Amino acid sequence: MEDAQVAALLVRRCVSGDAAAWEEIVQKYHRRIYNICYRFAGSTDDAQDLTQEVFIKMYRTLNSYDVDRGAFMTWVTTMTRNLLVDHFRKTKQERLTDSLDTTASDHEDAMPMSERIPDHGPAPDSRVQSREAGDTVHQALQKLSPELREAVILPEGTVKSRINRGRAELARLLQRTYRQVM
Repeated sequence: MEDAQVAALLVRRCVSGDAAAWEEIVQKYHRRIYNICYRFAGSTDDAQDLTQEVFIKMYRTLNSYDVDRGAFMTWVTTMTRNLLVDHFRKTKQERLTDSLDTTASDHEDAMPMSERIPDHGPAPDSRVQSREAGDTVHQALQKLSPELREAVILPEGTVKSRINRGRAELARLLQRTYRQVM
């Protein structure tokens, strides 16, 4: 049986309540998902937490997987990437805030860095406008299909690279098909 058929069968069994099928899915895809998360997070603890989040989301949305729309691993990878991008956006602001609120010394009267660094940035009202514009863009991005969202978010070089890989794969498939017809 092909990999796609095995995955589709596992998904059907899992959706129908077969716990053993879920265990097989976890065992089969854990390493790949963990590796993606590790490359994103850079630490084993964060990668383990993110991997667990991916599996929780996967389990909750498993019934939305449509075998006719693509391979299971593609669905899993897209879900993983989307979760990682969302996680990065959420934690980016927290990381910036945490680093500015810490003090340079243990002295209780020491001022946080954010109060000692002069603010040459835009006025607070323009920051609000900028944040609102960013929120509007983020909400609009969420309405795009995962494929279009990914194309917009990814660097141009990455998109061009994928286009080239896609063309090369298409040429390979067409050559194989042409050889079979001849």
